[in-house]
Amino acid sequence: MAIALAPILILSAIQSRAAFRMEEDRVEHDLLDAATDSAHAAQVHVDASLMALRTLRRESLGTDCSSRLAALVASGDHYEALASIDRSGRVLCASRPLKRSRVDDRPWFAQVRSGRDVSLSASPASQLSDEPAVIAAARRETPAGEFAGAVVAVVPIQSLQEAGLTDSDVPGTEVALVDADGRVLATTDATAFPTQSPPPRSQVGRLSRIRDARGEARVQTVAAFAGEDLFVVATAPSQDLFRWAMANTLAVFILPLLAWFAALVSVMVVTERVIVRWLTYLERVASLQARGRHSVRPTHAQEGPEEIRSLATAMDAMVLAIEARDASLRESLDEKDALMREIHHRVKNNLQVITSLLNMQQRALKDPVARAAMNDTRQRITALALIYRALYQSETLKQVNVATFLNDLVSQLITTDPSAGPPTETLVEAEPLIVDPDKLAPVALWAVEAISNAQKHALTGRGGRLVVRFYSEGDLSTVEVEDDGPGIDTPDEVNGLGHTLMTAFARQLRGEATFDRGPMGGHRARLTFPIPDVSLERLTDSAGRRNQRPS
Repeated sequence: MAIALAPILILSAIQSRAAFRMEEDRVEHDLLDAATDSAHAAQVHVDASLMALRTLRRESLGTDCSSRLAALVASGDHYEALASIDRSGRVLCASRPLKRSRVDDRPWFAQVRSGRDVSLSASPASQLSDEPAVIAAARRETPAGEFAGAVVAVVPIQSLQEAGLTDSDVPGTEVALVDADGRVLATTDATAFPTQSPPPRSQVGRLSRIRDARGEARVQTVAAFAGEDLFVVATAPSQDLFRWAMANTLAVFILPLLAWFAALVSVMVVTERVIVRWLTYLERVASLQARGRHSVRPTHAQEGPEEIRSLATAMDAMVLAIEARDASLRESLDEKDALMREIHHRVKNNLQVITSLLNMQQRALKDPVARAAMNDTRQRITALALIYRALYQSETLKQVNVATFLNDLVSQLITTDPSAGPPTETLVEAEPLIVDPDKLAPVALWAVEAISNAQKHALTGRGGRLVVRFYSEGDLSTVEVEDDGPGIDTPDEVNGLGHTLMTAFARQLRGEATFDRGPMGGHRARLTFPIPDVSLERLTDSAGRRNQRPS
């Protein structure tokens, strides 16, 4: 949101840049005006002196020339000395004693002698004055028009400074009077001008960038007056954008930031009231519905804007559609579960019928070998029937607890043993492990073969003790069947059909079957295979419901 409102700051920056350019142009124009005004004021002062000279040159000064000129100087404020010069350049008389008695070598005298009516000149230290001054000379002629000399006024620079170096509207403006060589004759601040500068004649009427004596950047312009002998130079600090911005902090920084902040707060408040709080409300409702609480409805959203109401209506429609779909799926899954249970039940019943038929056939046989073979087959089918019974009795129809199954299997095999003799003590030590039928079938058939071998060779006619263990260590599970009989020593007993089947079942489980003597002194058969990738915590039925029944 702050980024979206950034154009306000960008527009303010553009406006500030434009304002800076306008201020820079204003300063430059004001600086030109200041130089022109100062030059005009000084020119007026010099023109007043020239007017007095034009009046004086028409008069005959006579023998009291010096006193007459002294009286004129005392009555005026435009000059500090007046003098009369003859045609040869000799000073005839002056209002006060001058430093020189001849001026025939001065350029201004050569100009008036050559026919120029008025000549202006300046020097830092004039030969006619101890201080920098402007020399104004007016040509005198005879009635026949011949050159008769000149009347000269010495105008001190100090008087021009008072008249011409006025204050400017531009802050930091400094003004100076310079001669044609760029030498500063008078100034308001000497450090505001460069130590060396080009002749001012080439800079008249235009702006230039300079470095003053302190090394600071300034803008300078030059205006000429008194012919091309004197110039007014005006300088002002160069307009730097950063410095200007610091001087105009309120307009450049504070007001744009306040406008941006006010817009941001306004948009945030409006967005919170109109959009965000309703979206938060709908988010809470959606979170509850995601947990299965479909009875929660966004009823309060009807008080919100039209878009929020439309979204709430769409959410209601979606929840209703989900409920209808879930109900249909649960119904279909329940039907499937019922069918699967029926199939497992019927398969178990069919296997029990086969077992009963085999049992009847076994009783009809007279040959002991045939009876033993028939009994082995019946026990194997009984194990398969137990698997299907465990499946349709489980909640998931897909997985069986090995511990529960082994208890049922051992009980079934021991109780249905047709051989007479003392009773057999059985012990089942099994950890709960959930497996699917594909893994359970070879485990069950392997256990059947191991228990059958124990019944034939260790328990028949004598009874005894039978221990069945099932446990897991690391990534491997182990099934052990151990008896306390005499053990198996003959090669025929070790390499019989039962051991062959047990080895085949172990390979089917990608495991290994071993045979040795156990701690009780009898035979011990061991099956080791990788633990199936099914855990009791992940056990679910076909409808996706967690199985919480303890093993």
